[in-house]
Amino acid sequence: MARPLQQEIDKLKNRVLYFSALVEENVRNTIRALVRRDTKLASKVIDADEDIDQMEVEVEEHCLKIIALHQPVATDLRFIIAVFNINNDLERIGDLAVNIAERAFALASCSEIDIPFDFSGMAEKALTMLKNSLDALINLDADLARKVCLADEEVDNLNQEIYSQVEESIRQSPERLDCLIQFPTISAELERIADHATNIAEEVIYLTEGKIVRHQTVEAPNSVPKEGKVMDMTKLLK
Repeated sequence: MARPLQQEIDKLKNRVLYFSALVEENVRNTIRALVRRDTKLASKVIDADEDIDQMEVEVEEHCLKIIALHQPVATDLRFIIAVFNINNDLERIGDLAVNIAERAFALASCSEIDIPFDFSGMAEKALTMLKNSLDALINLDADLARKVCLADEEVDNLNQEIYSQVEESIRQSPERLDCLIQFPTISAELERIADHATNIAEEVIYLTEGKIVRHQTVEAPNSVPKEGKVMDMTKLLK
């Protein structure tokens, strides 16, 4: 690899790491805002989305600049294309953090209500998936990427559990419907964050092995399969 191209790719890696740190911090803040009913912190999350959007544009422009000026091929080109796709996933995660912050505003206007659902634990799992997927990208670690894909099932299961808990809470306290109905949406947003982390991991597998696994069962080195689950959230609206 020519030295100028290597330097540009190293810069791109650093940009992606910085971008992911911004996104991760915003997700952490939106969960804190939710649990603490902190509207000031929720506002901070929403305001930070402008920086995230700007960073997405900068990473995209950097990818295009490298392609135009250096005409990379083979692994280098695949890496840049993977970053191009991952860039979009990071921006979408930022949008999901904003969506949760908006739900925090809605809950703050409700009368005092306990949050018996483990959003913090679910968020931590999703954030760990995000961090690991980026580590897998930077280190070109297909095994770590597969572990991220498998971890998506844990978040799917938590989503199902929270949905069931909310359904039961609504059954017991139908007068709290306006507040309780916010929770399955929050859970779904966290599940989507995990999905985007999985998308990043799948890009890493393609980058390192040339395999497109988006619509296939992903297996870890020990061949344990991962299967997604689908939840029908329309029941709560009936």
